[in-house]
Amino acid sequence: MPAPILSPPLCVLCASADLDNGHSIEDQPICARCFPRVPRCDSCLAPALSLRTTAEGHLLCARCTTSWNACSSCRMLTSPHLRTDTDEALCSRCAGVFFDLCGRCSRFSANSRYVSGGTRVCTRCARNYASCIDCGTLLRDGGHCDGCDRPHHVWNYSYKPDPRFHGEGPLYLGLELEVVVPDHYYSRCVRLACDQLTTLGYLKQDSSIQPCGFEIVTHPMSYRHAIEEFPWRLLGDLDELGCETDTSVGLHVHASRDGFDSPAHVYRWMKLLYRNESAVSTIARRRSHFAPFDRIARARVKDTAKGNLYALGLDRYQAINPYPRKTLELRVFASSLQVQQVQAALAFTAASIDYTRGLDVAAVRAGAWEWPRFAEWVRNQPDYQPLWAEMEELACAC
Repeated sequence: MPAPILSPPLCVLCASADLDNGHSIEDQPICARCFPRVPRCDSCLAPALSLRTTAEGHLLCARCTTSWNACSSCRMLTSPHLRTDTDEALCSRCAGVFFDLCGRCSRFSANSRYVSGGTRVCTRCARNYASCIDCGTLLRDGGHCDGCDRPHHVWNYSYKPDPRFHGEGPLYLGLELEVVVPDHYYSRCVRLACDQLTTLGYLKQDSSIQPCGFEIVTHPMSYRHAIEEFPWRLLGDLDELGCETDTSVGLHVHASRDGFDSPAHVYRWMKLLYRNESAVSTIARRRSHFAPFDRIARARVKDTAKGNLYALGLDRYQAINPYPRKTLELRVFASSLQVQQVQAALAFTAASIDYTRGLDVAAVRAGAWEWPRFAEWVRNQPDYQPLWAEMEELACAC
């Protein structure tokens, strides 16, 4: 039997048989012409035919990633030196956006607790702290927390106490209302707002409010609780004291992610808003560079709905900010001290989520994403009458 004819080795990149002065990488032949073009590992600088992209954007060879893991948040490859409180690897990008550093064990937590004084700790370390006898906030020592001890205080922008849920979920709304305050009435307005908000909310500083003002921030509320229990007379009282809501300030509504049925529900809700930009902007009473209906954000709605947030390449200044860990932030509204306008913002957020909850493919194909269909649905929902009244006044009810 004649000996089999062996095929000559070929360059793995260009299939050239000219391997004189060639090289071998990962046991694969590379011709001299291709070798300079082979990419190199960012860590060891060795040439490699296959490199893995890390969460931080580096290209590494298999040898340099032997002990690396998938980030517990984005699932991209990352060094194991950052860990969560559940002992999972975490990349630096996700750590800085979606997690808090525990001030006790130096691990990152997605469900951290606020400790009076400004630090945060993971749920495991929280067991080592006492609680405020009035509100349950964690304490380094016994007694009362900073919130209870300073009931008439405007907190810094980073202040983030443990949420206190009001009403029945699963959909909770959080209101952020920016108000311009006369300097000579500032202390009086702070005391007035805190006295009426009581445990429903608090005040924060915001450098975007010029020349002087504060942001009213509520704890998570069901829509019904907000309409029935928010101190609505506060808006008129602030107005009488000379407070304003000019074009420089906004109203943001956070909607809890748990209030959506699925990523598909998030997708339907976002599509409704992006497909009706003109009508939504009319209801919002403004267009702002702080909350644009960006075409790239619109094109990447699926990534937002699925939680692939680092695939977006966006910042948080969008009509819908997708980056808060537990909410989606609707940023489109102009601020207001008119009760109907603020109630309409809450109602629009809740109604649009409610409306898109049960939409199926057949309904969408039949025009369910069109504004007149949504407006007609709102007209027949007694709970959302503040929105319907605003739609009629702004001539966007059809």
